[in-house]
Amino acid sequence: MKRIASFCVDHTKLPRGMYTSRVDGDVVTYDIRMKVPNQGDYLENGALHTLEHLFATYARNSADASQVVYVGPMGCRTGFYLLVRDTLAPEDVIQLVKDSFSFIASYEGEIPGAREEECGNYREQDLPGARREAEAMLSVLEHWRAEQLKYPAYL
Repeated sequence: MKRIASFCVDHTKLPRGMYTSRVDGDVVTYDIRMKVPNQGDYLENGALHTLEHLFATYARNSADASQVVYVGPMGCRTGFYLLVRDTLAPEDVIQLVKDSFSFIASYEGEIPGAREEECGNYREQDLPGARREAEAMLSVLEHWRAEQLKYPAYL
């Protein structure tokens, strides 16, 4: 079998940031890398789960909601994938991610979709952890530009 594109990126050199992972027809997959891979610092399960609920809820309720295909965590717990239609400009995708993380960093209240009848693991949530991780990622993305969406050449 052919290796999938995300496994072809050298994870020993991948920094935190936001990258265009792949383009499939009219769907663009963005790699939102919140942690440096293989360094022992990963998103804790509860925080990751809460980030997923809040990120997906925000993105799917934003002005760009009709362009959002999927928001979900990476199994390695180092970040998220965001899939959008290619009609959404890269600058707008960056802004959507920044707005989503700003929303999460200041979120208070009940976590959307975190009731027993709504979620398969509703008890494993960590809002304070999600807020900390979102705030940390905002500092990475603060001045991120479309030209930075390419994986670094050394990868």
